[in-house]
Amino acid sequence: MISYLAKRVAVLLASTATAGVVVFAFMALLPGDPAEVALGVNATPEAIEALRRQWGTDRPPLTQFLDWIGGLAAGDFGVSYVTSSPIGQQIGERLGVTLTLVVGGMMIALIVAVPAGTFAAVHHRNPLGALISAASQVGIAVPAFLAGILLVFVFAVQAQALPSGGYVPLTEDPSMWFQSLLLPWLSLGLVQGAVLTRYVRSAVLEVMREDYLRTARAKGRGRMGALWRHGLRNAAIPVVTVLGLQLATLLIGAVVVERVFVIPGLGDLLLNGVAQRDLLLVQGVVMVLVVAVLLVNFVVDVAYAVLDPRLR
Repeated sequence: MISYLAKRVAVLLASTATAGVVVFAFMALLPGDPAEVALGVNATPEAIEALRRQWGTDRPPLTQFLDWIGGLAAGDFGVSYVTSSPIGQQIGERLGVTLTLVVGGMMIALIVAVPAGTFAAVHHRNPLGALISAASQVGIAVPAFLAGILLVFVFAVQAQALPSGGYVPLTEDPSMWFQSLLLPWLSLGLVQGAVLTRYVRSAVLEVMREDYLRTARAKGRGRMGALWRHGLRNAAIPVVTVLGLQLATLLIGAVVVERVFVIPGLGDLLLNGVAQRDLLLVQGVVMVLVVAVLLVNFVVDVAYAVLDPRLR
């Protein structure tokens, strides 16, 4: 197990370094000059050159990359081109909001998918099981932002039961904090729950056909009892892998959902940085999102080894 973990950590570090190179190269290839955007069309060449020297964008790309990646290793993301404030501080203020949104969406997805997928598998010959499968198939086709718009129309515009947007910090008003995040949670969780339901159903169906489950039934256990005692852990192995992919999808989906519901998270910060041509800020946010996805994949690999003794 120690050898397995060491290999996964090495892969994580190598992937992070590669991601840093790709993110920096992609930003460097984008057209336009941040100094020209910041100073406007009437700026003189001397002023533009002075601002480039101040920001360090006049240096060779390799030097800029080494300074940037070295700063990241020390926890220094640099200073925003637009606001002149530390980028790490801005990311830290927004990261908690995005993580809360992603974790809440995943919890709703699990609450929906595990019982629904299990029920649809156990009753796959039942009309109700077929109905759950059909509903999950429809849910897969609905993007998160569209689900958010529909939820706003139903619960905010028609029922007027929940706010249509905005964010209230937990420390200010826990009740309003929950209400401001409920619709974003649902818009992410229901869509991902529909996807996850299909995988849970498929995994449970496959386990139900195994010989060891038939043996448990023959020894007197009921269908749900045998599945609970002997089947769910084995069914969880492929589901955990999909769950890691779903978490990565939730991180990307949160970028759009934050814009729909006017939530000040990393997605909002990223889109504002793109609009203002604040490339150093965009680099920092993208790198944080990439590292978050890599960490999720690392945790999934470890969980996979815990669940599956064959890997140990």
